[in-house]
Amino acid sequence: MVLSTYLLALIFIRTGMACDQHMFDSRVDDCLSHFNKSMETSGYQDSCPWPTEKRIYNTLKMCVDYWATKSLCKGHGFLKDTVFLEVHKMYFRHCGQVQDPPLTTLIMLIAPVIIVTLFLPILCVNLTTWNTDKARTLWALIC
Repeated sequence: MVLSTYLLALIFIRTGMACDQHMFDSRVDDCLSHFNKSMETSGYQDSCPWPTEKRIYNTLKMCVDYWATKSLCKGHGFLKDTVFLEVHKMYFRHCGQVQDPPLTTLIMLIAPVIIVTLFLPILCVNLTTWNTDKARTLWALIC
């Protein structure tokens, strides 16, 4: 009887059935308040703060993991997922946005390809109409 009670309690603890969600929420709020204070100066409203704020984010992750383990909520991944979804919505919403390069960069990348495409046939036609051996050799190399 004692062994079955012990095994049953161990199963509840291992599977996360005995999760103290109130403790988890209150302690994670402490982690988040420290994280929020650290992020206030990051400029997250205008651009992605990820590379410079990685240390603070990792500290938050370790804090949330620690309290998930301490409150026996480690098996309830949705609690941690909810915390980090809210953090990402708030602070890292600009990180996934791809911005087009400036127009001058696009022109510098595309213009040489267009010019070569337009002038290569003209060059090949001019080289085939010359009767010299040098032109034929050059034409054979290019075309």
